[in-house]
Amino acid sequence: MKGFLFPQKKVFMLALLIPLVISFSGCIYLLVGGIGAVGGYIISPDTVEGITNKDEDVVWNAVVKIISIMGTIEEEIPEGGTLIARVNNTKVTVTVMPINDSTVKLSVKARKHFFPKITVAQDVFVKIMNYLQDK
Repeated sequence: MKGFLFPQKKVFMLALLIPLVISFSGCIYLLVGGIGAVGGYIISPDTVEGITNKDEDVVWNAVVKIISIMGTIEEEIPEGGTLIARVNNTKVTVTVMPINDSTVKLSVKARKHFFPKITVAQDVFVKIMNYLQDK
């Protein structure tokens, strides 16, 4: 009887592991946002990126303002375009990277205890982009 249960347990564990492996492997592309020009792409299980046509300084100031409202800024590196903060007990890293004179790429990464928190990254990204849209 015990030999009969062993394959069932193995199948059960395999059935649990397959969705987990699929969800944590590779890049997942999904459209987020959906409000007018606000949109971005989930490029990994913990990162949302998007492009805006605002000036780099305007985007940086928006990031600082929104993050300081949503959480606590731990480290600011304006020269490198990186801001590290805590939002909802989650480590959030925001990167502002100029692509050319009129285009800036905004990247928001969120992790909590080594696990991706894509909902936090999406929330921060959408709030920043909405703020920029109103500017």
